[in-house]
Amino acid sequence: MLGAAVQLSALPWLGFVPDDVPAAPPAAVGRLGGQLGLAVADLAGYGELSATFVHAGGKQARSPQLKRNLIACLIGLSTNLGLHGMAASCGIPYDVLAWTAEWYIREETLREANICLVNYHHKLPVTAMFGSGTLSSSDGQRFPTRGKSITARHLNKYFVSEGISTYTHVSDQHSTFGTKVIVATHREAHYVLDEILGNATDLPITEHATDRHGVTLVNFGLFDLVGKQLSPRIRDLGKITLYGVGAKSDYEEPFPKAGPLLTKKANLDLIADHWDDLLRLAGSLKYGHATASLIVGKLSASSRQNALAAALKEYGAIRRTLYAAKYLSDEGYRRKIARQLNKGESLHALRRQLHYAREGKVPRRQPEQQNEQAWCLTVVTNAVVCWHTEYMGLAVGELRGAGREVDAEVLAHISPARSSVVNYYGSITVDYEHELAQLDERGHRPLRTVAMDDPGAGL
Repeated sequence: MLGAAVQLSALPWLGFVPDDVPAAPPAAVGRLGGQLGLAVADLAGYGELSATFVHAGGKQARSPQLKRNLIACLIGLSTNLGLHGMAASCGIPYDVLAWTAEWYIREETLREANICLVNYHHKLPVTAMFGSGTLSSSDGQRFPTRGKSITARHLNKYFVSEGISTYTHVSDQHSTFGTKVIVATHREAHYVLDEILGNATDLPITEHATDRHGVTLVNFGLFDLVGKQLSPRIRDLGKITLYGVGAKSDYEEPFPKAGPLLTKKANLDLIADHWDDLLRLAGSLKYGHATASLIVGKLSASSRQNALAAALKEYGAIRRTLYAAKYLSDEGYRRKIARQLNKGESLHALRRQLHYAREGKVPRRQPEQQNEQAWCLTVVTNAVVCWHTEYMGLAVGELRGAGREVDAEVLAHISPARSSVVNYYGSITVDYEHELAQLDERGHRPLRTVAMDDPGAGL
């Protein structure tokens, strides 16, 4: 919805739209669509994004300044300025921002707003050049904390004192569709499946990449059982145990080089005895009867005496062997996985740049508050990505209209995860009437022309 929001909103890059558009008379909506060059059907859902921020008490009346206050709260929490710092910077009284955040900023409303952003970004023409939306990746990012928190832990490699981790899921189109605050010392592999099974966006995720921290035999087995493909980057490929399904002699003669690598035989009888239970487990995860992080954590910690856990690990070992063969033999596939993980790292860098105030230390202490702040950062990060993608498409269209050749293959390697349009200094003015006045008849800012020696060229 951000493309629509860019044309009607107060701050185009955050995508808040007038609530009265969907309720307007059809004739008025038709005239508005003609002025903006948009289909009338597209205008029907323009109130969706701002409507996701609903009052916790069910209050229906919305003040004219609510969108301005919501924008200020999102900026304040995502940049780590906090509501006090944002009030001092933008001039909106602190008590107004505190009331807005208390009643409108919640994880459920932030999730819905993020879904709108991801869905709109998925439909942009340029987005398809980044990827199909079927591949995703996940990784943890550490943030130091200020003060004591039940989720903060000492981790000398990353923190001077204590800190937390945010575990984010990123698509191959550079959009972030999942965010969760976890204890920094917890194993990331337990949380890999959560946001994939709970994905409510239009992204058709079928394959997921992780680094070595997201890999367990349990995950290999569960991913296949729920119809997904786990595709981790394997750092020490020669050290993993490869499984065969028959006698060792059955492989060594027809495959003299690969056969000796299959050093262990899978227990197919154990898998067959518990196959129905494995399918029930997968069904429970797919239909939300249990969270994947809870199940993976319990099964990963189970001893070999737990028959179901042992069967799942045996099945996961077979799936890992098949994946290792593909990963070893296909260099293009290895590059694909590495490229996806690099997209996640570029978004981590953008999140780190946006979360700049107070030396990046998270001041909130309760897990609920930390999750809300993490989701605010995700929403603003996706808004910046959408802004860049939108205007990259406009720039490419103008260049091609002028007869310039722009190779689509080159565009696939350009990242919209940039912070060059973000101003980190000075006061922050939330004046959507002024922003709206700067848009052209199609609802966009005019494109800038820069010289090649301009420091901002190419950013």
